[in-house]
Amino acid sequence: MHPLGSTIGYPAASPLDHAVVPGLLGQETSLGVQAACHTIAASISDASQVFFPSSPQYASDVAHAFASSSEASACSVEPGSAEDVSAILRIIGATRTPFAVKGGGHATNPGFSSTKGVHISMTRFNQTSLDHNGGTVDVGSGLTWDQVYNELEFTGANVIGGRIPGVGVAGLTLGGGYSHKTGQFGLALDNVAAYELVLPNGTIARVTSKDEDLWFGLRGGMNNFGIVTKFTFKVHPQGQVWGGIISYPPDQLDALNGAIVNFEERVDDSRAMVFLSLTFIPSRVALSVVLFYDGPSPPEGLFDDFLTLQIDKSDVSSRSYADFVRSMSTGSTDLAGFRVFYSTVPVNNYLPAFMDAIINQTSVWGRKLTSLDENALLGIGVEPFPRGMLTHGTPSAYPPDRSQALFPTLISPLWTNSSLDGFVVDMLHEISGSLHAAALEDG
Repeated sequence: MHPLGSTIGYPAASPLDHAVVPGLLGQETSLGVQAACHTIAASISDASQVFFPSSPQYASDVAHAFASSSEASACSVEPGSAEDVSAILRIIGATRTPFAVKGGGHATNPGFSSTKGVHISMTRFNQTSLDHNGGTVDVGSGLTWDQVYNELEFTGANVIGGRIPGVGVAGLTLGGGYSHKTGQFGLALDNVAAYELVLPNGTIARVTSKDEDLWFGLRGGMNNFGIVTKFTFKVHPQGQVWGGIISYPPDQLDALNGAIVNFEERVDDSRAMVFLSLTFIPSRVALSVVLFYDGPSPPEGLFDDFLTLQIDKSDVSSRSYADFVRSMSTGSTDLAGFRVFYSTVPVNNYLPAFMDAIINQTSVWGRKLTSLDENALLGIGVEPFPRGMLTHGTPSAYPPDRSQALFPTLISPLWTNSSLDGFVVDMLHEISGSLHAAALEDG
């Protein structure tokens, strides 16, 4: 199964420290950073703790889902309260110390949620509190979406969030947040009722729609405005869902290509979702499709274009939403040694010529990448969301325009040899450029 990660989150780099301390990354001495670590340790409450490289907890704090995302920081700190986050930010600002903030750890690039300075791990913000009467749920910013779904599994309530295990609540929500239920309820950011936010100057604020400018910026502006310690989400009723992963033999590629185009053109059921993954593994393109319907079974014939093809393997069934998401596991423990960079090519539709370009780019660049690293993979994900997906929210930093749907089209190479990092960046530019040109030519 090809990683969906997120799109899905559009994870942010760590520009918060630039807001506090413009232009200082790389200018601090290790002695100065160490001093900041010890000052933080002496200033926070017993709810929080600082760890250094000799500690096992430090290793857990700085670790990410993929090897390319992590850096060796001078120390890690696990704040346990918004007040301690405030104290940490005040010290970092006063000492002009570079830092990063990690929520779920699914960011893919170094510097997104990693640093050589002070690494802030939000792992202690791990509570989920459902308010049935108020129709909301409070979610700590250190949680992953599968943890949240597991907590809500038997409550009859659900939230709009990430699509696979391991994706952090914070990065996905602050960047946008595509969900299996986006056709019905919009992006994750469209379903936030309030943020508990620690501003760069240490002020603790509860941000709602009444705070127009900050509300606009937090919804898609990533982590540029402070550190979110808690999200309050609107909840929606949730029953059984239908779906799972289907894998196909290589000779079904053209048929799947046509099935995606047909689905995008004719299906207007906001409860239905399809995700096609083309993954080049050594010598061939592996094909898989995720089917989802928000109900115990889909209307007759809705997914026939996918179900009547020759199938290698299928785990499609009726199940709880939490179980459906668990079934999307990409085997994160097996991928821990891989390096991953993501790129997306947002488009408004999937037409035949564009689909042909995706197949061509996957094959051409997949062969090049796997010839350099026998463990490498190259995946491109095709995501035809319902066209009304962006009509469920109000103006926000992302998306820039809500008048038309944006289908992310995720490009995700995985490799193990760090010497190929530069090649992979260049490859992503080439693939993105070719697909962008194909999309424009296709109209």
